[in-house]
Amino acid sequence: MTGSGLSIVVPVWGRVAELRRLLESLREAIGKADEPVEILVVDDSAPADAARHRSHCELLGARYLRGPRHVGAKRNAGVRAATYDLILFIDSDCLATPELLRRHICTLRTAAGPVGAVAGPTYVQGADTAVFRVMSRSRLLNSAFEWPAQARQVGWATTSNLAVRRSAFDAVGGFAERPLTVVGGEDVDLGLRLTEAGYAIVCDPEAIVVHDKGSIESLATVCRRLVTYGRSGQWLLAVHPRRGRPKLNRVSALALTLLVAGAAVGVSAGASLLLVPAVAAVLLGYDAWHRLGGDRPAPRALGEATACAGLDWCFDAGEFLAAWQLGRPDRLFTGFGWTDDPGFVWTDPPAHRYGG
Repeated sequence: MTGSGLSIVVPVWGRVAELRRLLESLREAIGKADEPVEILVVDDSAPADAARHRSHCELLGARYLRGPRHVGAKRNAGVRAATYDLILFIDSDCLATPELLRRHICTLRTAAGPVGAVAGPTYVQGADTAVFRVMSRSRLLNSAFEWPAQARQVGWATTSNLAVRRSAFDAVGGFAERPLTVVGGEDVDLGLRLTEAGYAIVCDPEAIVVHDKGSIESLATVCRRLVTYGRSGQWLLAVHPRRGRPKLNRVSALALTLLVAGAAVGVSAGASLLLVPAVAAVLLGYDAWHRLGGDRPAPRALGEATACAGLDWCFDAGEFLAAWQLGRPDRLFTGFGWTDDPGFVWTDPPAHRYGG
């Protein structure tokens, strides 16, 4: 039996300093909430980090739980231990704004019709560094974070800032616990199952979360995230096969070009291999041009757009690798239809659609 209130579920692995900052921000937001609130941290960190997390939870009023490795399984464990009928999912590398909890509670309590969840925007803030400028041009990296500020309703939302009715969450079976990657895709899958079950995911542009910039200032970290997103897209295709659509995967195209060029090496005296860098240059140039925006053709902007295009290819690399991992080479040129459903009702259509 659950009571009336809000349970906040935070999965974590490592990120000791980031989680402490999140817990501190949530304490301020709890002071503005109109209903009881609890925080549940579900952790599978190494012993040293786990001890620090436990200490910070005791200090800042959160319940500490040991959990499994996969993020979806962590969130399910948090919901099972939750006391209240509303659940807020937020990531450990984010910060709550003071009105976040009050807004989510109010929107869910007053929503008319079959509303199962409320999505709020997550804004990524960073310094004026080369890495951040490159990232800001990405069509893939952070676009989905801001959709709740651009739509009245979405078909799925990131779990950096998503509040759900526990009854709706339980009705669709919660998160998938064994996706292809430890993290990635389980939030999309949950949202799609909610909408397919007849629940709406409405948006509250004032229920704001801020992404901690510390976890996105490294190019290596960004590359890993994009590869993970690409791999999760192929897993989502396996779970929701009707959402497949033809896509020019750049990495698949280069692999096919290399295969053809390699087969022609003997008859071309090696000249056929020049086809690979030529195709790469054409694709990179095309992608860079479409990332310039309104500041073309300034040299710095061109360099940033080119770097961003190459960075976004990490997403295609993830799709390419996962297609082979899943034994589906027929999907090397198939992408997941991230926003291909009427669940998305835009007020300000975004320039970038996730995965596009």
